[in-house]
Amino acid sequence: MRSLHGRFIITSLIAVSICLAAASVALVQIFADSYSKRVQNELTGHINRLAAVIRFLPGGRLQVPENPPDNRFLIPYGGLYWQIDDPVGKAEVRSSSLFDYVLPLPEESHPVGIMHQYRLSGPEGKDVLVQERVLSLAAPEGRRPIRIAVAVNADEVDSARLGFALDILPYVAVLAALLVLMSIGQLWIGLRPLDRIGRDLEAVRDRRASRLAGAYPREVQPLVNQLNKLLQSQAAAMEKARSRASDLAHGLKTPLTVLTNNAYSLREKGEAEIADELDHLAETMLSHVEHELARARITPSPDQRSGDADVEKIISETVRMLRHTEAGERLAWEIDVAEDFSVPVDPYDFRELAGNLLENACKWARSRIHVTAIRQNGQSRLTIEDDGPGVLPERLPDLPRRGVRLDRLKPGSGLGLAIVSEIAAVYDLTLTLENRVEGGFRAEVVFPDVIASRALHPRVATTI
Repeated sequence: MRSLHGRFIITSLIAVSICLAAASVALVQIFADSYSKRVQNELTGHINRLAAVIRFLPGGRLQVPENPPDNRFLIPYGGLYWQIDDPVGKAEVRSSSLFDYVLPLPEESHPVGIMHQYRLSGPEGKDVLVQERVLSLAAPEGRRPIRIAVAVNADEVDSARLGFALDILPYVAVLAALLVLMSIGQLWIGLRPLDRIGRDLEAVRDRRASRLAGAYPREVQPLVNQLNKLLQSQAAAMEKARSRASDLAHGLKTPLTVLTNNAYSLREKGEAEIADELDHLAETMLSHVEHELARARITPSPDQRSGDADVEKIISETVRMLRHTEAGERLAWEIDVAEDFSVPVDPYDFRELAGNLLENACKWARSRIHVTAIRQNGQSRLTIEDDGPGVLPERLPDLPRRGVRLDRLKPGSGLGLAIVSEIAAVYDLTLTLENRVEGGFRAEVVFPDVIASRALHPRVATTI
């Protein structure tokens, strides 16, 4: 079993069961010993009372007690018996309860005054607990040893033992349930710091925190410290890797610019063929550099994003910037975005994603662009539509490919939609690029419900 809760509960059940079973056996044994001691004390009392009333007749014969100390001695096989043996006088006197049965007392002799206990076969095949004592009593001819034995049915003790065990069984069961519940409560309280670590790590993953903060129990604090060091080193390593990739890409752009200038110089000298080849190589290499530079800035995974993206703020800022371009000034911008609508995408990545889609729409739109960001059917959707010429159906699958340009006369590097596609792949987003039925082009990004924003407010529609 891989659950700590399950292991602890099963262990608790086994431990409680073993301990309570052992305790129950011990309690029953203690009760049985106490009850047996009480019975032995009772038998000893009967022996002492019998010894007090024993008399010898002038001829030396034992005289039977006329008034027995307990009425059970008068009932045949009544469960309580006495027997007096006179080894010297060869006489034997028994209680009426023994009727025609003689207790088979051991033949060995015992010291005078010492009490002996043993279990013998009694009347009707039932075992009896026997208490025997040898006393030296005064007889006409002198002192004579007399064996006095008192017995009680053994099933009296056995029944009391069983009855006590059955009586305490419900209480033991209730105690077991209480102990298990207390163990579960103890487990819940004891493992709360681990649950808190899980919640704090979730906050770090959602970029609501950068480290595990707060005071933890000293047993857990070393683990928390190590996790914080790991988070810190991971963030530093990722930032260093992204910085080095960015520096490398920027470092390559300068030689490529020089190569382009050299191609221009060659073209002025009449070396047009070589200049064209250099221009093509420079353009190809610059496309690679710009693509890698953009990739270097993309967050490697959703868990490593710097925070959640404010959709309304980023789209408003991007549209405001595009409106100041030559193509954007002539367009009507319709923005339909929910207030305080955020998605768990790094703000920079979302700005790249939305910016490239909006820039692509601005490049091709004739008169208007409609931007919608809403939550619908349990999902968050960003839709950007334009009324441009659209794309040939057979060219639609090629759009997300790096360097694809449908019109060389339009400015751009052909990397915008490729970068959008890579960002969508990192965050497991659904990217749809399609022509509108009524004309124009539509780009839609669907954010799965598992990462969708938790707090949405009424939408505010605006037209710019």
